[in-house]
Amino acid sequence: MPFDPSRVDCWIFDLDNTLYPAETCLFDQIDVRMGAYIADLLGCDHAEARRVQKMYFHDHGTTLAGLMHFHGVDPYEFLGYVHHVDMAPLNRAPRLEERLMRLPGRRLVFTNGDAAYATRVLDALGITHCFEGLWDIHAMEYKPKPEPSAYRGFVSAFGIDPTRSVFFEDSARNLTPAKAMGMQTVWLDFGTDWGARARDETAIDETIDDLAAWLDALAADGHLG
Repeated sequence: MPFDPSRVDCWIFDLDNTLYPAETCLFDQIDVRMGAYIADLLGCDHAEARRVQKMYFHDHGTTLAGLMHFHGVDPYEFLGYVHHVDMAPLNRAPRLEERLMRLPGRRLVFTNGDAAYATRVLDALGITHCFEGLWDIHAMEYKPKPEPSAYRGFVSAFGIDPTRSVFFEDSARNLTPAKAMGMQTVWLDFGTDWGARARDETAIDETIDDLAAWLDALAADGHLG
């Protein structure tokens, strides 16, 4: 189905590589720190640490979920370590801020990261005030997207009507449960293998590669306030 903005009163956004451009490579810093954490935890070299890291990510939704399941890792310790990154690559985003503030209805962040890190990102972009709230990995009880329970908990906590919502996400597999609940979906496709992993075309209403530009087009068509 083509995206229909007239049916939307709740705009839901993933965080990493969605609200900021993937080319900032902010998540690359996190990726490196995850590898270092795993190498230290397991006493292995970095090649083996990366293999374990990606295996857990693909099999469990996040690397953290696999580490908790197999190694009893404390989530607060892990997230505090891997999210201790330099926000300098992020620039304030006044154009995105203006477009977000014109979206009719509610605006929420739905991320597999934690609230402390998400807030730092939103602050660096200058868009914290654009959102009513966020749902993070702690709120999900460490069962991350694409686990259906993460979506059910989010929808229940914020009183969301999925049929009146749209979800923006750079990982295609995370759109499938949203679509199953009745949400409209927009995939940010940056041409990466991980972004397209387990992609289901029937779960994607629209594919874009630049959120701010897409919102500009939506405004030009008269769909924003």
